[in-house]
Amino acid sequence: MSEARLRESCARFNQQKMPKIHAERSVHSNLPSLIGLSHRIHSHPEVAHEEVKASRWLGELLAQSGFAVKVGLCGLPTALSARRGTGDLHIVLCAEYDALPRIGHACGHNIIAAAAAGAAIALGDLADDLGITITVMGTPAEEVGDGGGKILLLERGAFVGVHAAMMIHPAPFDSVKLNYLAASTFEVEYFGRSSHPAAPHLGINAADALTVAQTAIALLRQHVQVTDGIQGIVTNGGDAPNIIPAYTSSRYTIRSKSIQAIEKLAPRVHACFKAGAIATGCALRISGGNKPYAEMHNDEDLVRIYKCNAESFGRRFVDNAPMTAHAGASTDMGNVSCEIPSIHPCIGIDSLPAVNHQPEFAARCVTASADKAVRDGALIMAWTVVDIALDQAIRKRLLTFRPESVSDRRSQPKISSD
Repeated sequence: MSEARLRESCARFNQQKMPKIHAERSVHSNLPSLIGLSHRIHSHPEVAHEEVKASRWLGELLAQSGFAVKVGLCGLPTALSARRGTGDLHIVLCAEYDALPRIGHACGHNIIAAAAAGAAIALGDLADDLGITITVMGTPAEEVGDGGGKILLLERGAFVGVHAAMMIHPAPFDSVKLNYLAASTFEVEYFGRSSHPAAPHLGINAADALTVAQTAIALLRQHVQVTDGIQGIVTNGGDAPNIIPAYTSSRYTIRSKSIQAIEKLAPRVHACFKAGAIATGCALRISGGNKPYAEMHNDEDLVRIYKCNAESFGRRFVDNAPMTAHAGASTDMGNVSCEIPSIHPCIGIDSLPAVNHQPEFAARCVTASADKAVRDGALIMAWTVVDIALDQAIRKRLLTFRPESVSDRRSQPKISSD
């Protein structure tokens, strides 16, 4: 290496070193509050659009650190934004905090919210020196599967002027590029006629309609792509065994590798439900599914920087492992990534054999390993933002980014239920 390049490398290292040291000190000094936030959200699980306490607690912690906080963002009562800095490069840290029905924080959104807060607080005092604006975007209702909080916030302009977005998500392992699929969730209802089982010919059995549909779906699964998934539950199967059910309902999610693939799969799945109606004479109503989750598109520069910083904390990634090759999870962060350069890495909490959406995973989300994920996640994101801000090539690319420069993947058509 020439002397000039050596001097340039040393100068860049020193330029990055001091902000990172400051960020590390900040996270460590605020760690009791961050872990306290994580544990408090975990202890008070709130489902989609009901995250009143979680959003308030997150906003209060950020307000104490000098952030300008707005709760009730874009008409969503439990969405928030918390902002510091006046720089031209605007970076958003997404915070989720909704829980799952009955099993609470079995996806670890308490860790997501606390880590986002920690990264933002660490960057707050640095924002103007780095030439950035840093915003924590509290995004409710990620678990709903149709019209998640990020989708609604995108539609209503909350992300206008943002140059990059990121978040971390707890998982059994660290992964920087998990294969997140597109997903569409919808409701199915059958309307028949009740009768006494002694005179079934006088009734129209809505439960039979659902049985026919589920059988058809089971057969359809043989003829779809390996990346396709069809999952559902019965939300109402009837009222009593001595009443021919006049009404049944279910909730289904279909997944595929892209929004475009979902468009092709949805009519085939809907046809299975129509078969149930035809076979039994029931009326059918399919609703929802009009705001699907998009597949995730990770920005390669942000991935590289995040991974480098994470490895400096001893994090090791499993992105090439068979267990991640056909991962079937979905997230409304995919919709953000179709509009804005984004990343959504997973951070491991040493939970195996428990995995996301199991009660055992919920229990692991307030352990020492989970608390370490709050600390590491906050620091890795903060350091990633420092590197983005100081890398002139990446900074220039993000600052000149325009939505119209994104490829056709940003198109998110509505899924017809006709």
